[in-house]
Amino acid sequence: MTQLDTDFVRAQFPAFAEPELQDQLFFENAGGSYTCQPVIDRLTRFYHSRKVQPYGAYRASELAGAEMDEARTRLAALMGVEAEQLSFGPSTTANTYVLAQAFGEKLGQGDAIIVTNQDHEANTGPWRRLEARGVELREWQIDPDTGHLDPAALWALVDDRVKLVAFPHCSNVVGEVNPVAEICAELRAAGIWSAVDGVSYAPHGFPDLGALGADIYLFSAYKTYGPHQGLMVLSPALADWLPNQAHYFNADVPYKRFTPAGPDHAQIAACAGMADYFDALYAHHFTDGAAPAARMAAVHDLMRAQETRLLQPLLDYLRGRNDVRLLGPTRAENRAPTVALAHPRAGAALARDLAARGIMAGGGSFYANRALQAHGIDPAHGVLRLSFVHYTASADLDRLLTALDDVL
Repeated sequence: MTQLDTDFVRAQFPAFAEPELQDQLFFENAGGSYTCQPVIDRLTRFYHSRKVQPYGAYRASELAGAEMDEARTRLAALMGVEAEQLSFGPSTTANTYVLAQAFGEKLGQGDAIIVTNQDHEANTGPWRRLEARGVELREWQIDPDTGHLDPAALWALVDDRVKLVAFPHCSNVVGEVNPVAEICAELRAAGIWSAVDGVSYAPHGFPDLGALGADIYLFSAYKTYGPHQGLMVLSPALADWLPNQAHYFNADVPYKRFTPAGPDHAQIAACAGMADYFDALYAHHFTDGAAPAARMAAVHDLMRAQETRLLQPLLDYLRGRNDVRLLGPTRAENRAPTVALAHPRAGAALARDLAARGIMAGGGSFYANRALQAHGIDPAHGVLRLSFVHYTASADLDRLLTALDDVL
């Protein structure tokens, strides 16, 4: 199998050549990744020469609109969906609140929704607020020891009153990759909508959303090497069923229906740089041509293989210690490289000690308070979170383990 060329990858990210970052190792990617050069180039160009109202008759306006359309078209193709299914918003949290508002206009007494306590608050809090409108709330709960979401526990909650199930592709503290395709297929067969938070999975390779089958799939561009935008993909059936949340005259435009406030035009256009980057990765590692979704699938596997190879030694190291509690699976192939660990010392204190050793990591609850509480961990105490992506090198992991020995 082709192995990822880490030198080529890192050359696409200016941060690795930035003097101020030379002695720093980045292990807080789950909070936001480095930005790739094509995104920076497109953002700079837009602000320099396209910063006008798009879709007008004059040249700069035509170019601005064309670049925004390019981002939507190319990213949608990489994910195996139609361009009109992809919407850009200010953040994943904001996008979810808009969708919850739309569901609130359709649901009421006698209807039920299911959420989890494994999620980041973005894909649970907005849906929970529908309880104030008379919608019944049911919680699909994790195993308090392992953090696992058992599908059997979901089906025990499902009946003909359930209209929506919201759950994560993987948690930003547990890290386990949930069987999204299987769950969404069964939900669709039962006539139940699905809302999947992909924020913690998408940085490790965009999934084929056409095959995944989620009615709603949400993720954040600033965690997938791009600008601060929230991306959401809706199935045509759901988009037609939900009421318009935008200006009434935009009701017939699918990708405008659920973005009542237009997000930054330059950042939308710059999102095409993510497609530039993934295409460059494919061209560097493979010689045969392929359709966009097939290219993305190959890049996804390339990235995941690199991450899995580096992740297992870290999991083995943590599992071998008796002074920390590792959240989530101990096998790298079953999880994302987002690793949270509980320790007698607060997560933020451990992160500060690592920072003094040149390790950029995070400590806290990471908006996953419910997941930590389900594990018996006080969110105020928090956890230390170590997260990386495909551009992390083997030497980085070696240095991290040395620093952990010192700090723990």
